[in-house]
Amino acid sequence: MQTPPPDSLLAAAFRAQSEGVFIARADSTSGGLQIFFVNDSLSAITGYAAHLLVGQTHSLLHADPADLEPLARWFPNAQPGQPLLGEGYLRRADGRSIYAAWSFDLLCDAAGRPCHVIAAYRDITEKRRLQEDLVHAQRLDAIGRLAGGVAHDFNNLLAVINGYCEILATKLAGQSLGRAEIAAIHTAGRRGATLAQQLLVFGRRQTLQPLVLDLNQLVSDHAAIFSRLIGDAGRLDLNLCAEALQVRVDPAQFTHVLLNLVINARDALRENGVVTLSTSLFTVPAEKNRRLTDLPPGTYVHLSVCDNGTGMDASTLAHLFEPFFTTKPSGKGTGLGLALVYGVIQQSAGQITVRSELNQGTTFTILLPRDNAPIDAVPTAQTIETLPTTRGSERVLLIEPDDLVRKMVAGILTADGYHVYAAANATEALGLAKEATQPIQLLIAALSESDTTAVARTLLARRATTRLLDIGSTEKKHTSKSIPAQQIARLQKPFALSELLNVARQLLDS
Repeated sequence: MQTPPPDSLLAAAFRAQSEGVFIARADSTSGGLQIFFVNDSLSAITGYAAHLLVGQTHSLLHADPADLEPLARWFPNAQPGQPLLGEGYLRRADGRSIYAAWSFDLLCDAAGRPCHVIAAYRDITEKRRLQEDLVHAQRLDAIGRLAGGVAHDFNNLLAVINGYCEILATKLAGQSLGRAEIAAIHTAGRRGATLAQQLLVFGRRQTLQPLVLDLNQLVSDHAAIFSRLIGDAGRLDLNLCAEALQVRVDPAQFTHVLLNLVINARDALRENGVVTLSTSLFTVPAEKNRRLTDLPPGTYVHLSVCDNGTGMDASTLAHLFEPFFTTKPSGKGTGLGLALVYGVIQQSAGQITVRSELNQGTTFTILLPRDNAPIDAVPTAQTIETLPTTRGSERVLLIEPDDLVRKMVAGILTADGYHVYAAANATEALGLAKEATQPIQLLIAALSESDTTAVARTLLARRATTRLLDIGSTEKKHTSKSIPAQQIARLQKPFALSELLNVARQLLDS
C-alpha cells in the first residue's frame, strides 16, 4: 500500500504536539509498527533523531519486548476511537531508560479499512518517582506506627525487669551470691531498652530534647571520633560551610545519626576509601512543594554523608530505612541504625534521602530547617547508679495501666516512705483522690492522655501546688501554660527506679 505524504498542515500540528508522536502503517504489528513519521517531541524524549527512527519498527523504543504483545492482541479487533493504553520503560538512544505512558489509535481509510496507527508517548518518569516516594513514605509510616506500638508495650516489660534488678541489687548489697546474675539480667534489660527506644524514635513516639546548636560545630567536635571509626578503611574529609548553621535537634540523638551514617559509610569502603561530610545552606522554593510529604518552602541546612564504596542496588534502597532490615552478616548488626536515623530526622521536621549506585558509592542527604535562635548550651549527662533513700512522706497518686509496672513503682515509693494511691485508669484515680483525707501532693501519670490530663486539672483545682510527673512514652507533652514549670517534670520509659525517686523528690522540694 502506497503511503501518502502527510498533509503539511497536519504534519505541522503533529510536530507542535508536546507529546512524542509517530505515525506508522497498519499492515504489520507482529514485530512492531513500521514508522514513517516522527515529531520533534518524540526525538527529544527518546534521544533518537527523526531520520534514525523512520523506517524502523517501534520495537526499537521499548525496553521490554512484552510491551508489544498487547498491541498484537488489540489490533485485529481495533476500532477508531478505542485506543490501546499502556505504560512501561523506553530505551533511549544513550542507553538510559525512561518511564512513559502511551496510547495507540487506529485510523481507517474511506472504505473503513485500517490504514495507519498514530502513537503518542508521554514521559512520566518524574511522576512515577514521586508516586514511588509517596508510597515508600506511607509504608515507612505504617511500619513506624507498628514498631512504636510494639516498643511501647515492650518498654513496660523492660521497666519491670530493670526495676526489680535494681531492687534486688540493693537488697543484696555486700553479698556476692547472685549479684553477677542480677547484673547480667540488668545489662540485657538495658540493651533491650535501647532497642525499644530506637524503635520509638523510628515510629516518632520517642520524646526528643531539642536544642539549637551549630551543625558545623557538632560535626567538628566529633570529627576525631569519626576518623577513629573509619580507621584504616579510608579517610575522613570535611567540607563545612563557612557560616554557622543553626538547627534545632536533640544533640544526643543527632550524634547517633552521624555515627550511624559514618559507620555505614565505613563498612562500604574499598581501596582508597573516602567518607566526606559536607554542610551548606539549601533553599526549597515554593514550586517544589507538590506533595504532603514534601518539605515546606524555606531555608534549610543541608548535610551530606558521602562515600565512594560498594554502593547499593534498587532492591536494597527500597527497604533501607525499615527496622531490622540489614545487609550485614548475621550477628553483625540489628538493622535499627538507619531506622533510628530516619525517625530522628523526621521528628526534627527534616528529610533524609539517599542516592546510590553499585560500585560508585552512596550519598545520604539530610535537610533540616534553619533556626536563627541563639545557640543553646548542651547539658552534661548525669547517671544515677544506686537506689537512693529520699525518705518521702507525701501523698502520691499513681496512674499506670500496666499491672506489673504499677505494682513495682507503687512498691518502691511506699518503701521510701510515700503514701501511695495506685490506680489503673483515670476513673479509678479520681475515686481514690476523693477518698483521700488530704489533697494529693504528687501525680505520676502519662499526662499526654486526655483522661489523665483531666485528673491533673481536678487535683490542681483542689491544691494549686500539686506536682505533676509525666511518665508517658509518646512525643506528646503536657503543655498547660497555666502551670508553673517547677511543678512539672518528665521521665521517659523505661526509667530507672533510682531516677524516679530522685526526680520525685526534686519535684516536691522545688
